[in-house]
Amino acid sequence: MPETPSQSVQLRYFAWVREKMGRAEETVTLPDGVATVSELVGWLRTQGPEYEAAFARPEVVRAAIDQTHVKPTAPLAGAREIAFFPPVTGG
Repeated sequence: MPETPSQSVQLRYFAWVREKMGRAEETVTLPDGVATVSELVGWLRTQGPEYEAAFARPEVVRAAIDQTHVKPTAPLAGAREIAFFPPVTGG
């Protein structure tokens, strides 16, 4: 049975997400069972205190896959870059 190749993606963090992470970007290999943005956020929250702090309120963190804004249910298949950022406010 052929093995499914692991998918590596570039994660980028912006604004206060970056501040809490202590880094602007990193490359990760997606674990089995992580197929959507919300599953990725859930997995990231288990990776250390800085991740837990950055994603403590996942409902307010926005995401983009390959520079296109997406919903938490968006699939990660084929993604090269996933960016996380707080909601954009204006006024």
